[in-house]
Amino acid sequence: MSDGGGDREGSDSESWKERGVALRVFFYIFGTHLFAGFIWLLFYVGEHAPK
Repeated sequence: MSDGGGDREGSDSESWKERGVALRVFFYIFGTHLFAGFIWLLFYVGEHAPK
């Protein structure tokens, strides 16, 4: 009887790990795009700066 509970806990733990990885990937992609947007903004402002 304890084997069934152990398998269920293992799948819950695996699901939790998958969710954590997905969340981490989302934040990495979001952060990378935010950084790229900031760099693009610097180039845009620098291009339109009075010379």
